[in-house]
Amino acid sequence: MLHDMSTTPEPAAERSADEVNEEIRALWFRSGGRLSSQERREYQRLVLEWAEASPDPTKAA
Repeated sequence: MLHDMSTTPEPAAERSADEVNEEIRALWFRSGGRLSSQERREYQRLVLEWAEASPDPTKAA
């Protein structure tokens, strides 16, 4: 029996936009402002995670 396996890792737990933003800042700090190819991929992943975690301004109360 074959199982359908995703190649995209699932986040362990959803984080707030602030938590993801802190990780983005730390990545830039560690890199000295110049991202390697691998760091760029990590940055792109983090930005997408941050965007998903950010509140939707069009749905403000």
